[in-house]
Amino acid sequence: MGHVRHSCGDRTNGGFDSQIGLRNDSTMRLIPDFLRPNYAQKLSLLATLPLIVAGAAIAVLVAVQSRALAEREIKALEQQLLQAKKAELRNYVTQARNGFSHIYGLAAPDDEPAKEQVTQILSAMIYDRDGFFFVYDYDGTNLVSPRQTEFINKNWRGLTDSRGTPVVDEFIRLARQGAGWHTFMWEKPSTGEEAQMVAYVLGLQDWRWAIGTGVFIDDVLASVAASRAEVETRIRRTFYYIGGITLFALGLVFASGMVLNIRERRLADAKLKELTQRVFDAQEEERGRVARELHDGISQLLVGVRYALDNARRRLSRGDFDHVDDPLNKGISHLGTAITEVRRISRDLRPGVLDDLGLGPALKALTDDFAARTGIETRFSTVVFRNRLDADAKIALYRIAQEALTNIERHAEATEVSMDLRGHARGATMRITDNGRGLPPVQDRGGPGIGLRNMQERIEQLDGTLRILSSRGTQSGTVIEVLLPLSHLLPPGDAANATSKRVS
Repeated sequence: MGHVRHSCGDRTNGGFDSQIGLRNDSTMRLIPDFLRPNYAQKLSLLATLPLIVAGAAIAVLVAVQSRALAEREIKALEQQLLQAKKAELRNYVTQARNGFSHIYGLAAPDDEPAKEQVTQILSAMIYDRDGFFFVYDYDGTNLVSPRQTEFINKNWRGLTDSRGTPVVDEFIRLARQGAGWHTFMWEKPSTGEEAQMVAYVLGLQDWRWAIGTGVFIDDVLASVAASRAEVETRIRRTFYYIGGITLFALGLVFASGMVLNIRERRLADAKLKELTQRVFDAQEEERGRVARELHDGISQLLVGVRYALDNARRRLSRGDFDHVDDPLNKGISHLGTAITEVRRISRDLRPGVLDDLGLGPALKALTDDFAARTGIETRFSTVVFRNRLDADAKIALYRIAQEALTNIERHAEATEVSMDLRGHARGATMRITDNGRGLPPVQDRGGPGIGLRNMQERIEQLDGTLRILSSRGTQSGTVIEVLLPLSHLLPPGDAANATSKRVS
C-alpha cells in the first residue's frame, strides 16, 4: 500500500458567502428590469460574440500588418533620404579637401602659415542657409566655425547635445580612425532652434585636425512624420470600413437569431427538465441505498442486540448467572458491528477525514478500505499540496475516486489498482489505473453508464477535463485521468488560514 506525503485542507466561510449572496441580491434589485437580458437576448448575444471577436481580430490584424508594411516603407524612404544627404556631405568634404590639398600636401606638421591659409579657405566655404565647415584639433579646440564664431579658439572637449550625445569627442574619435558619420542635436544658425544634424568628419593626421561639415535633416524627419500620419489615416479609415461591415453582419445575426430563439429555448427547457429529473432520480437512488443499508444492516444488528439483551435479562431474572456472559458477549459484538456500519455509511455520505485532514488522507483511507474489503492490491501516492484545493474541487475528486473504485470492484476484475494525486503548474491531476479487463467497445456500451456520466458532470462543473483510456486483451486495463484548472488551487495564504481555522 502507498503512503500519503501531504494532504489538502478544507476551507469554509459560510458567513462571507452569505454576505456576498445578500450583496449580489441587493445589487440585482437595483438594476431595472428592462436592463436585464432575457433568455432569447442572451442567446443572441452569445451568437454574435464570435462575429464580434472575428471582426476585432481582423481589424487588429489588418492594422498590425498595414502598420508593419508602412513602417518598412517609411524606413526605406528614410534610409534613402539619409543616404542622399550623406552622399552630398561626402562630396562637400571631398571638394573642400581638393581645394586645399595643394597646401596640405606640401606643408609640414608645424607649418602655421599653411594652417592659417587652410582655415581661411574653410571659413569661406559656406553654403545654403545653414551649411558650413568646422575644424577641431585633437585636443578639442575649435579652429573654424564661420556661422558660430563664438566657438572659435575655445576648447570643447566633453561637449554633449541636449540628449547627452558626445559631439566634439566623437568628432576627434572618428578623425583618428580616418573618417566617419555622426548624428546629434545642434542649433540651426538660421533659426536658433535645435534640430538633428548628420555630420561627416575627416581626419588630417599630419596636422591632428578633425575637419567636417553637417546637414540638418529636419526636412527628412518631416517627410517621415507626414508619411506616418498618412498611414495612420489609412488605418483609421480601414477600421471604419471593418466596423461598418461588422455592424451589418451583426444585424443579420440578430435577425436570424430571433427566428431560432424560440426553438433553442424549447430545447434548453427540455434539457433543463431532464437534468432536474436526473437530480431527483439521483437523490431518490441515494435515499433508497441508505434506507436499504439501514434496514438490511443496522436494523438487523440492533434486533440481534435486543434479543441478546432480552435473553440475558430473562436469565438474570431466573437467577441463572452462569449463562449470562454468552448473550451479553453476542450483544456487544452485534453492537460493535452496528457502530462500524454506521461509521461506514456516514463516511460514504460525507467522509469526516475530508473535512478534518484534507483530500490526501481521505483518499488514502478510501483506498485502504477498498483494499481491505476487496483484497485487491491498491497503491496510493500524492505530492505536497499544502491544503491548496478549494472545497468544491476536493469533494468532486473524492466522489470521482469513490465512483471509479466502485466500478473497478463491480466490473473490472482487476488485481492491481493505483491512484496518484498531484499538483502542477496547470492545476491538479488525479490518475486512477487498474489492470482489469477494460471497458467494452463504444458500439457495445449502449451509451455511457450512470457512473461515468456522473464523473463527467462533476468535472465539467469545475471547468476541468476527464479522460478515460481503456484497452482489452493481454495488455488490458483502464486509466481515469482528471485534470482541474489552476483556478481551483487556493493562494498559499488562504490555504494556511483554512488550515489554522480547522486545527483551532
